[in-house]
Amino acid sequence: MAVLFFSSEWVNAFKDAINANPDYRTAAAEWTHGVVALVTKALPPGLPADTGMWLDLDRGVCREARVVSAEEAAKAPFCITGDYARWKQVLRGELEPIKGMMQGKLRLKGDLPTIVREVASAKALVASGASIDTTFHDE
Repeated sequence: MAVLFFSSEWVNAFKDAINANPDYRTAAAEWTHGVVALVTKALPPGLPADTGMWLDLDRGVCREARVVSAEEAAKAPFCITGDYARWKQVLRGELEPIKGMMQGKLRLKGDLPTIVREVASAKALVASGASIDTTFHDE
């Protein structure tokens, strides 16, 4: 059964998918830089306000994943913000997140050199999300 993107159910499924992905576990084994938050811009009526996703990532494991306000997400050491359409492109494999940051399609708050070194783990995170049967608000 398809799960609505950026809903609490989707975020929980994402955590499970991350933790079930051996490629992520290997690629992110050295990640000790803390939480990565993702923020999507509002897409009324489905997302009436900017919405965040809090991912507590540590050494290849997602310890916690939850929906948060954009304000709370901005407090994370790494916060990546984009329009809903951009996140949909990322999830569908049409836009690599690090490339999107370099092109200004996604905005990063945090240390860019640290993120740039994590290309393999970013790809594995995307693959984890892509494995979820997802429904989008605008489709």
